[in-house]
Amino acid sequence: MTTVLIVNDQALQRLGLRMFLETQPDLTIVGEATAYAQAVRLADTLRPDVVLVDMGRPDEKHIQAIHRITRPDADPMAPDADGTDRIPPRVLILTPFDADESACAALRAGADGLLLKDALPHELTAALRTVALGGAVLSPRLTRALVDAVREQRRSDLTERRHRLSHLSGRECEVLAALASGWSGREIAERLSIAPTTVKSHISSILTKIGARARVQAVVFAYETGLVRPPRQRLHPNGTDFSDRSG
Repeated sequence: MTTVLIVNDQALQRLGLRMFLETQPDLTIVGEATAYAQAVRLADTLRPDVVLVDMGRPDEKHIQAIHRITRPDADPMAPDADGTDRIPPRVLILTPFDADESACAALRAGADGLLLKDALPHELTAALRTVALGGAVLSPRLTRALVDAVREQRRSDLTERRHRLSHLSGRECEVLAALASGWSGREIAERLSIAPTTVKSHISSILTKIGARARVQAVVFAYETGLVRPPRQRLHPNGTDFSDRSG
């Protein structure tokens, strides 16, 4: 069962999200927040698996709140008073805007996914399940704009990021490039002729070395450092937008 905290400052929109999500047998709404400060408090007390943020374009205050939700006590795995590991919630953002600097900032702060607010219902539920399991979600229509925004951002501190990239082994660079190209863990394992458990081990090592919390930040890092080029997008017959996986 995946528990969800809804963050939205519009009562009717919160009600609509709750009513729809409660029709899903594997999703449970544990609370609602109308402001980011309240969201931080509820995330701390309710411990949802996913915080669903639907409040428009994030500003600096909102970015700080996302950081606090995903990194409680400035430590993603800070222990509770009883000594058990405190696993922070995942954050999925619904936005009405194309990806821009604020969207990149939200990802840097620890968000695990971005969807446009006009996403189809099944896309939303699939995204919630994906991030709850530790995956990353980027709306296909946001990919191109996000890549452009990342390319603008990366100029100022590219040297520092490339220094972190230099700590990766050759195999880890291959895994990161495949991950950024949209390959699943199973596909990476098959492509590189390694075990799925080895892929997971490499991804864990990559996240540690580049200072990323989740896979979506690693994907952004791969674009920022130039490890992968912006994808040539094409449509699958079912309407899904896939990156070019050739090469």
